[in-house]
Amino acid sequence: MNEIASPAPMLSIDPAGQPSRQIYKLMTGIIVPRPIALVSTVDSEGIPNVAPFSFFNGVGSVPPTLIFCPSLHGKQADPALRKDTLANVEATGEFVVNVVNEAIAHAANITAADVPPHVDEFALAGLTPIPSEVVRVPRVAESPAHMECKLLQVIYTSRQPGGGVIVLGEIVRFHVRQDLIEDFRVDPEGLDAVGRMAGNTWVRTRDRIDLVRPK
Repeated sequence: MNEIASPAPMLSIDPAGQPSRQIYKLMTGIIVPRPIALVSTVDSEGIPNVAPFSFFNGVGSVPPTLIFCPSLHGKQADPALRKDTLANVEATGEFVVNVVNEAIAHAANITAADVPPHVDEFALAGLTPIPSEVVRVPRVAESPAHMECKLLQVIYTSRQPGGGVIVLGEIVRFHVRQDLIEDFRVDPEGLDAVGRMAGNTWVRTRDRIDLVRPK
């Protein structure tokens, strides 16, 4: 019988006594790997925007629902001064989540640049906008899968800089590259999704293990 190793010493950290930036670094180092939502939106005048978010996941399948969570930085804590993705979603009630694979990881990273609202990140990153079927927001042609979404709710965990925002959307249309899907099962190798670790580190999803769920 294998002996169970003694637990290693643990460092206890009270978030209330630490700067928000330090807590952000801690969370992004522990909560890994994180899937990346390359979120495309348009503003009230139809100007497109696209940006990556790694606080992102699914919520339920009836109805199909997902969340992504932009953070408030600096003056963006003032609703009148926020811009780009969050402001567009609140103004139009629509967005598209595009899956990031390794082929477009570099382009997705370029869209994270802090640029003025009139700058088209599609053009900046060399990505191709294509029309959606239900929402007015363009999809990213180079992405292997897209989810058109209608906004359900925006929840602010805090109005302070560093505060989180939960954007909850209902998926109203799925698009999956035809060679990647059979009987609603998506081929993980073909999808080749990437994720985020801490700092500038991203991760591939090619080293996988299969575990049969116990009954």
